[in-house]
Amino acid sequence: MEGEDPRERPDFITSIINGLERYNPEAVGTLEDYLRQQCEERFIDCNANRTLLKLYQLNPDRIKDEVITNVLVKSMTCFPSPQFSLCLHLIPPSLVSPPVVEGADGVAATVGELPEALGKLRALNDQLQGAQYARFWATLDSDDLYADLTADVAGFEEMIRVRIATLVGHAYREVDLPLLESWLGLEGQAAAKFITETASWAVDGAVVKVPRNPENEARKAEVREDVNVDMFSRVIRRAWEETA
Repeated sequence: MEGEDPRERPDFITSIINGLERYNPEAVGTLEDYLRQQCEERFIDCNANRTLLKLYQLNPDRIKDEVITNVLVKSMTCFPSPQFSLCLHLIPPSLVSPPVVEGADGVAATVGELPEALGKLRALNDQLQGAQYARFWATLDSDDLYADLTADVAGFEEMIRVRIATLVGHAYREVDLPLLESWLGLEGQAAAKFITETASWAVDGAVVKVPRNPENEARKAEVREDVNVDMFSRVIRRAWEETA
């Protein structure tokens, strides 16, 4: 899967992931620093981040909410993939669905801000996984909390747009410009700049031309079946034996 073994991973991180250090609570700080590096340098190491979440499972006293959300935000940029779900399932259930307590007024309420953050990130990921790109951008702009949750991940929106463009380039040769703008969450000159400079596509009036590539090129499928006489003879012989 994408992001499992990035070339940017240093040897000492490899030693933690593949050795007994993956169970050492003292490795938490090292993996947190490495996650910070991933956020700043725009690469992702999903394997190392899952190791960090597993250490949080084993050492709940070391859990940091902002680290959990940063891991999820980074994993979200790998869509479409199961990376986000794999990380989410390593988070203790008590943090995902906290206990409900009854206030003095008799009204039930949940405790903690992390569950709300996880719910919002899960909604964003579901939209990306479902290719609901226009809805993703609308949701992202609907609440300031989203900006807070993605603030530590440098270039988050740009990485999402590049990923969307990559997937669009795999599926289309032409796309209506207004539709592509909604998918990219950009308009006007900003959209034109991204399309022509970042994606290297051409804008022809109200249509965007996507260059031919191995993924979007229509190719005739050839299906060959190697059948010989011996295969037929075995089938006939078996049928004859069953009826005899």
